[in-house]
Amino acid sequence: MNNLHVKLLALALILSGSILCIYKVTQLKLPLMPEEETRLWTVEAKVTFKASKRSAKVDLMLPKNPPGFMILDENFVSGKYGFTLENKGFNRMARWAVRRIRGEQTLYYRMQFIHEQEKTITPKKVIFPPVADYPEIMRSAVFALLEEVRSKSADTRSFTHELLLRLNAREANENIQLLRKDARTPQLWVKRIISILQGARIPARQVNLLLLKDGVRHGELTPWLQVYNGRGWLAFDPHTGESGFPENSLIWYVGDMPLIKVVGGKSVKIEFSIQQQTQEMAVIAQQRAKKVHSRIMEYSLFSLPVQTQNVYRILLMMPIGAVLIVILRNVIGIKTFGTFMPILIAMAFRETDLLWGLILFSSLVALGLMLRFYLEYLHLLLVPRLAAVLIIVILLMTMLSILTHKLGIDRGLSVALFPMVIIAMTIERMSLVWEELGPFEALQQGLGSLLVASLSYLLMTNRILEHLIFVFPELLLILLAFTLLLGRYTGYRLTEIWRFRSVLWKDS
Repeated sequence: MNNLHVKLLALALILSGSILCIYKVTQLKLPLMPEEETRLWTVEAKVTFKASKRSAKVDLMLPKNPPGFMILDENFVSGKYGFTLENKGFNRMARWAVRRIRGEQTLYYRMQFIHEQEKTITPKKVIFPPVADYPEIMRSAVFALLEEVRSKSADTRSFTHELLLRLNAREANENIQLLRKDARTPQLWVKRIISILQGARIPARQVNLLLLKDGVRHGELTPWLQVYNGRGWLAFDPHTGESGFPENSLIWYVGDMPLIKVVGGKSVKIEFSIQQQTQEMAVIAQQRAKKVHSRIMEYSLFSLPVQTQNVYRILLMMPIGAVLIVILRNVIGIKTFGTFMPILIAMAFRETDLLWGLILFSSLVALGLMLRFYLEYLHLLLVPRLAAVLIIVILLMTMLSILTHKLGIDRGLSVALFPMVIIAMTIERMSLVWEELGPFEALQQGLGSLLVASLSYLLMTNRILEHLIFVFPELLLILLAFTLLLGRYTGYRLTEIWRFRSVLWKDS
């Protein structure tokens, strides 16, 4: 019954840790590797105009959940203006207003966003438009073109592609030339195409793209075409007929309404500045969590002060060393001085490096052990003897630091980072084992302790493991479950199989 209880508890811990970890990776996009970065785009819209001596109102169309991107942060610089943000169907609209203003005015909108995997969204019900009421001079040209295109297409996609090829052909007939007339700007051209598609009762709309390119200072929006095929919106280049959006393009707003509207001002101008930079995905994940209103990151280690975070980056690696000791002692059978002494030594090795740590630690223990044997002749009581060993360890550490400094070996100064109490207890324990079980057993346990400390150091300083445990501390629940299961292990240790090999092989 107890064994079943432990297995169920371990299963619950594994499921809890795994589910939380998977949620962080899939939903918050926390990185699994320490150096994962993503592109962060910053777009700034600068609005300038000259105000008269009366009230002014500025309306600016803004993105709203642009496909393929997630807005992480946005700022509105309004100064003396009042500010409101309104939803307008597929778009948003920023409105600045002031009672009295004069002279040159400048308003800013700044947005930060990242690429996001585009989600499949079922579009709302689209109403198929009635046939447009074309001017008499255009009617015959439009229907002649539509009839010709319809005979050489099979669906909405091929129909639109064929139509755009003909409308943009270099050698155009009289009908095409008539339809091109008075559509001199990109906005008017897209509007003309939408009007022609209306003759075939194909829903179409204009989308205004911001082409993302690092270092742009005077960017403008590019009008694009979208048509509805009954299942979704298909994008087309209105000048070439190619399907899809350009690479790194952001849908700023949908529709043919003006980008900016100013009441009470003139000489209106808007410019877009674009900057690209790389940002750690862990930082991006924190902003993403705020955006999706997830409270998990509020209670994560990232919410702690940086100094405290650095402390936990080290402390959270200790359970890995503890699990390693469980495996090496209970499954393999390596002997050590104490249970968790190798972990503390491995923590000290983080500052000294492994090779110098082994040299300094072995030197301290060897010198301390010789002095400990001298104290044995004094027949001291246990507590005074331990205090004397501690004082001797501190004196040895001090002299070793001074000596190595004089020799120009700066690594010797890091000997002060060793846990002196642990070293004192190691010397005491090693001397007792030496006296009771002999020097071979004492050296065996000493070398076992150094081996375990070295392996623990290699694991506890692994950058990938350190990143995973700090970003996903719930993985410690899985380590806890593994430790509980190992706690029920009562089989042979590997060293015991070698020790009793003659008996085991004889029985087999």
